[in-house]
Amino acid sequence: MLEQVLNLERMEQVVSLFGSFDENIKLIEKHYNVDILSRGTEIKISGEPEAVTKALRSIQGLLQLINRGEQLNEQNVRYVLMLVDEGQDEQLSTLVSDSICITSKGRPVKPKTLGQKNYVEAIRNNTIVLGVGPAGTGKTYLAVAMAVSAFRAKEVNRIILTRPAVEAGEKLGFLPGDLQSKVDPYLRPLYDALFDMLGAETYQKCLERGNIEVAPLAYMRGRTLDDSFIILDEAQNTTTEQMKMFLTRLGFNSKMVVTGDVTQIDLPEGRKSGLKEVLKVLRGIEDIAICTFNQKDVVRHQLVQRIVEAYEKYEKSENLYEGKRRRNYGKTQGRY
Repeated sequence: MLEQVLNLERMEQVVSLFGSFDENIKLIEKHYNVDILSRGTEIKISGEPEAVTKALRSIQGLLQLINRGEQLNEQNVRYVLMLVDEGQDEQLSTLVSDSICITSKGRPVKPKTLGQKNYVEAIRNNTIVLGVGPAGTGKTYLAVAMAVSAFRAKEVNRIILTRPAVEAGEKLGFLPGDLQSKVDPYLRPLYDALFDMLGAETYQKCLERGNIEVAPLAYMRGRTLDDSFIILDEAQNTTTEQMKMFLTRLGFNSKMVVTGDVTQIDLPEGRKSGLKEVLKVLRGIEDIAICTFNQKDVVRHQLVQRIVEAYEKYEKSENLYEGKRRRNYGKTQGRY
């Protein structure tokens, strides 16, 4: 058994570290099978030597977040534990402390994982960024936050949000109402992010002035988009032709962010995903960045992370089985 003592500077740090009903400390205790006690600003950790060392590093990592003004929750506690287990906890200090923007309710928007931090930096430093990864990794939300930040700083005149879920008139025609009413259900996630950043009233004013445009991808054809921050969401559902059309809309003093999840393609059988193809076509081109997220970057409920991981394992095993089946079939065919 080993015992380590850590002295904190302020009682407020202890309160934030332990959390409501000591929920944060209980996660660490359960994860490493250690006991953690506090007496005033003194924290005592006891258990097996390796577990105590990792628990101490986890607490030190969480204190970095607290000192940066972060409010601890289950998600970021588990993220720090994962970084410690992988020996990457030193990288916590590289997470940017400055917020991207402030929401309409006064909440700062910041990257919560190293993958998100790299994504935000890529958007700052490149004209076109492709953000690819599973649901819940903040691809769309952070892109909208960066767009709002650029708009507020007068770096761009317009924010343009688009999705390929609605193509031409056939699909729109099935829904009641005018064009906006037909488009709304498909673009709801983009609206939600904008409402959160700007507030409904400011959003409506920007929409009326033409500073914000939310439209299906089909309506981008034939346009040149200058002085704009353009976001293409759900890009896995673009065709090759649609992706090429979208990327060539880029005008002067504009930025483009393309987001999508190549494991959730809804295109008809036999149609190639424009996102999957463009990841190969544009790799290595200057001023274009490709950011890949994984289950570690999921910032929704912990079950979302587990679901993503389970699907990845399942698909990997299915691919291995299919490859083995084809090889065996090839050998059988070769005999006859």
